[in-house]
Amino acid sequence: MLPVMNSNSWFPTMFDDFFNNDWMPKMKATAPAVNVKEDAKTYTMEVAVPGIRKEFCRVGINADGNLDIAIENKMEHKDENKKQHYVRREFSYSNYQQTYVLPDDILKDRISAKVEDGVLTVTMPKAAKEEVKKLQRTIEIA
Repeated sequence: MLPVMNSNSWFPTMFDDFFNNDWMPKMKATAPAVNVKEDAKTYTMEVAVPGIRKEFCRVGINADGNLDIAIENKMEHKDENKKQHYVRREFSYSNYQQTYVLPDDILKDRISAKVEDGVLTVTMPKAAKEEVKKLQRTIEIA
């Protein structure tokens, strides 16, 4: 027989009331899944962006030489049938922005990005130590 854990109904509510409020917005936020691969010539970052078009993604190098990724999700599910009235409509708006510290051996002027099949892929070629330089730029997404 498996032990059964009794749960008090006040504990989850108290926990949720404490952490899920306007003072701690990160607890409510969700971040996309990120994979990072490395081979001899490149680092490749894959960010899950299902249903997001490239127009809603921004990738760039900031003044500190770090990689900035911003994703804006505006999905509106609606059916425009004028003979019916809506009982329910679903809207989903969310934003994600993250800064990643890059390794020193990246050719920052050759970083590229593309969105394909729900994945934002950022390709970062490696450089020899003498090729490394500071650069601030916006990366066009293909």
